[in-house]
Amino acid sequence: MDCIDLGLIPADMPWGKLSPVAGDAAYQFIKTATGLAMAGKVQAICTAPLNKEALHAGGHKYPGHTEMLAALTNTPEVSMMLTAPKLRVIHVTTHIGIIDAIKKIEPGLVERVITRGYEVLEKAKLPRKKIGVCGINPHAGENGLFGYGEEEQKIVPAVKACRAKGWDVEGPLPADTLFFRAGRGDFDMVVAMYHDQGHGPVKVLGLEAGVNITVGLPVIRTSVDHGTAFDIAGKGIVDERSMLEAIRAAIDLAAR
Repeated sequence: MDCIDLGLIPADMPWGKLSPVAGDAAYQFIKTATGLAMAGKVQAICTAPLNKEALHAGGHKYPGHTEMLAALTNTPEVSMMLTAPKLRVIHVTTHIGIIDAIKKIEPGLVERVITRGYEVLEKAKLPRKKIGVCGINPHAGENGLFGYGEEEQKIVPAVKACRAKGWDVEGPLPADTLFFRAGRGDFDMVVAMYHDQGHGPVKVLGLEAGVNITVGLPVIRTSVDHGTAFDIAGKGIVDERSMLEAIRAAIDLAAR
């Protein structure tokens, strides 16, 4: 296996300790990989977990990989998609607080995310492309009973616009039952409104099987769906199955 060593990690770097040196190195590794992909020298990028606190300590103020890759490729907007054996979830918002997420959600953004999700299903050549869209509030607002009309104002116009294109899009639906239905095969993709709404169900299905895919980039990027696990770093006991799934997904997407 080819290896590009940037020589940024000191030999005496301790395992599992927050380090600005390691945070900067993580950024440089991603920057180098992105440059290779943009130049066509590699066909995909598969990333390991990133410690956001270390990244910030190293001088790079990104919420995570997704936003960093968007900046490095000059892509104005991307989406995070998590996949598990029985579930695909694309997110309208990701690494922001719940109050900020609700403010950010608007019909145009929701429509663009649904569109990116639909394009993924098309590239996968699925015979059926059925998309379920989560509501924001419990019971998807239950006709205004919960919340302040967010579903009607922020989500319904986007769903109507996508249905007008002939797409099989349903929502906004209560997230709890939507994920149950998607898990049994009623939907090919779920559109989650915020980070934990989408991440929770995927991780319940098993961290070892989840893959994170950045949708909308000019390059292919996959990753694990878990964090850095500093508490077990260097002990040789990590479960590598999510990393293997992410590598397999990158290979599969590159082949397509």
